[in-house]
Amino acid sequence: MKAISGKLVNIKAKGISLEGMLDVPEDAQGIVLFAHGSGSSRHSPRNQFVARSLREEGLGTLLIDLLELEEAEDRSKVFDIRLLTDRLIMATEWLEKNEDTSDLLIGYFGASTGAAAALMAAAKRPEIGAVVSRGGRPDLALDHLSQVKAPTLLIVGGLDLPVITMNRQAYDLLSGPKEMVIVPGATHLFEEKGALEEVARLAAEWFNRYLEID
Repeated sequence: MKAISGKLVNIKAKGISLEGMLDVPEDAQGIVLFAHGSGSSRHSPRNQFVARSLREEGLGTLLIDLLELEEAEDRSKVFDIRLLTDRLIMATEWLEKNEDTSDLLIGYFGASTGAAAALMAAAKRPEIGAVVSRGGRPDLALDHLSQVKAPTLLIVGGLDLPVITMNRQAYDLLSGPKEMVIVPGATHLFEEKGALEEVARLAAEWFNRYLEID
């Protein structure tokens, strides 16, 4: 497969246009679609760092804005998990139809509220190969967690106490292969030295395990 580097894409459907950045290493094993948290975008330095790390491990990435610019200023839409889920599924369908990515297994990487959208989308799209949640809010998708069959990794900071509780509750409800990892000394944004690197390492390991094509 030919490598794709920093390709700006526009995903158009249902009267909207979502911008994203597509990168696919040569002979990629799978591709990871990112769902960012509230108040963030595809330009999030944390998600970009993780995406670079995944590409170094042979995985493609699509960083995408799930809301148009005007929508992103509407707080009700920023926290509308069902809307974000629909947009994530829209991007998933684009990847499945795009000639450069149609042969790749798809995984989701969700942060904060984006993790809820990733889990809800995975519940609706059982062909999704794997899900990783970073500091996620799976409590916003509780009614759908039992339907998630994709192998799911929940990563939480050791100092992010309320979110640890939310993730433990979610972990019990997930029905597919699952794991929860608490990163010692890390807060919600994993800004501490080495914390985000650990997130990237864990995510790459998980995706390479489950997005491998037989």
